[in-house]
Amino acid sequence: MHSALFSPIRLGSVELDNRIVVSPMCQYSAVDGCATDWHIAHLGMLANSGAGLVIVEATHVERHGRITHGCLGLYSDECEAALKRVADFCRRTGTAKLGIQLAHAGRKASVQRPWEGGGPLKPDRDPWQTVGPSALPFGPGWHIPRAMEADDFARVRGAFTAAAQRAVRVGFDAIELHMAHGYLAHSFMSPLSNQRTDQYGGSIENRMRFPREITEAVRKVVPHSIALGARITGSDWLDGGLTAADAVFCAKMLKAAGLDYVDISSGGISPDARTPTKPGYNVDIAEQVRATGIATRVVGLIVTAEQAESIIAGGKADMVALARAVLDNPHWGWHAARALGADIKRPNQYLRAAPALWPGATLAG
Repeated sequence: MHSALFSPIRLGSVELDNRIVVSPMCQYSAVDGCATDWHIAHLGMLANSGAGLVIVEATHVERHGRITHGCLGLYSDECEAALKRVADFCRRTGTAKLGIQLAHAGRKASVQRPWEGGGPLKPDRDPWQTVGPSALPFGPGWHIPRAMEADDFARVRGAFTAAAQRAVRVGFDAIELHMAHGYLAHSFMSPLSNQRTDQYGGSIENRMRFPREITEAVRKVVPHSIALGARITGSDWLDGGLTAADAVFCAKMLKAAGLDYVDISSGGISPDARTPTKPGYNVDIAEQVRATGIATRVVGLIVTAEQAESIIAGGKADMVALARAVLDNPHWGWHAARALGADIKRPNQYLRAAPALWPGATLAG
């Protein structure tokens, strides 16, 4: 039978074999921003998950833009060389195309790794000054960010541009800007974290100004042979915060600034936000954004092949993104193809596990 999930899609000049995307998932395992052997093992595994595209975790554009001391960066020659080693390995051994998410953590930077508690770094743990649109901490007990000034805007724009140029040299097929989860770009968009009264605050147009400037600057240095997208917020899930209507406005503005696609996520602007836990909780928002004409991906408790197929076949989104589902099942795409009567690329070494060559595939399904 024909499967919508396993049909190809074009993002700008980049064609993906199917509509499955592995979400960027922070591993907190870098050394001063540089990828390690863990990233080779982790991303090498995901490159053979059956997904059409694998996005490298949030990779920060400056050292003090990282979430934790263990987060990936792309702000030095050493970072670039280490990441190229990982990307080259994935291209040699995997079947998926590769993307990277460029990020700046803003006021949510300078914190512990999750398994160390996840709270703000203590004075003896090499914390750093965080920045944001306003001097408002993420939550009680968090570092108070310094409200960004003209020099900060220029520096961060330049850092995104420089990191994008490095990503182009590494050879990624897609570059994604992180504008969600309460990090720097999202904190400018949301009225809950942005209380500025200058050209970067107030109206939605003003609050979108800095994210738009970053997008325009990056698009100038990223050739159209590489897809450019952004993960944006569908809802802050708090009264007075961003809503689906704001996501639609954001998508229109970013499309005009040069984006090829957006990915709809939500939440993260405040510890008080309570993201829904129903399956596919961002899908209805993604459908509204997709109506603007930009290619739209959606993430958020998408678990089964049938659920993913229904989203794509029903015109709710153009792509689905999975995170913990592929950590739980690194061959999620293989099993989804089997369930939906489709087939996918496999490494030559694994062809014997394809249904056409392995009678046990039916029993395993």
